[in-house]
Amino acid sequence: MITGRTAEAVDRAVSELGAETGDPSRVAGTAVDVSDRTGVDALVAGTVRLFGGLDVVVNNAGVGVFGNVETMSDEDWRLMMDTNVTGPFFVTRAAIPALRQAGGGWVINIASLAGRNAFPQGGGYCASKAALIAFSESVMQEVRHDDIRVSVIMPGSVATDFSGHHRDDDSWKLSPDDVAQAVMDLLRHPSRSLPSRIEIRPSRPKKG
Repeated sequence: MITGRTAEAVDRAVSELGAETGDPSRVAGTAVDVSDRTGVDALVAGTVRLFGGLDVVVNNAGVGVFGNVETMSDEDWRLMMDTNVTGPFFVTRAAIPALRQAGGGWVINIASLAGRNAFPQGGGYCASKAALIAFSESVMQEVRHDDIRVSVIMPGSVATDFSGHHRDDDSWKLSPDDVAQAVMDLLRHPSRSLPSRIEIRPSRPKKG
């Protein structure tokens, strides 16, 4: 089940992944605002009905608005907190019963190194990612005896359209595939151990 902010983007992802798997029935998607509790509850319930259960949750929704705290608007602050913290809370809370019913599974939250390494004009974003890291580590301890494993991945700079545009010198950054690979590596990890926190960063960052 793929989610996103717009139906157009979700439909495109569903079509591409369905073609790649060779079985479109294995892929579904819906547009949802993760800060909307009703929509999230319906998403999880619908996923369980469609696929017969829930095994893995990846909380990847995230937004960032950057600027001085002095001039940051209430709306921008709430947008980051609602999307980056409240969203994963709603999704995780709704998913835990289904994961427990399935006999266990994974919750993987995508945070950021910004949650550990604050920088100027990132007050709201850094605070939201720090909160997500703390949330992940707390929930991990709550559900580990239900065979539900919770991990948080903290990427450094990633070459995406997160900032609204690409730069010509983004080649040094992580690729989205690098983050996806970290997710897949977690899912293949032996059950006797839990990599609860994963930091990944560009191996050769831009100098200066």
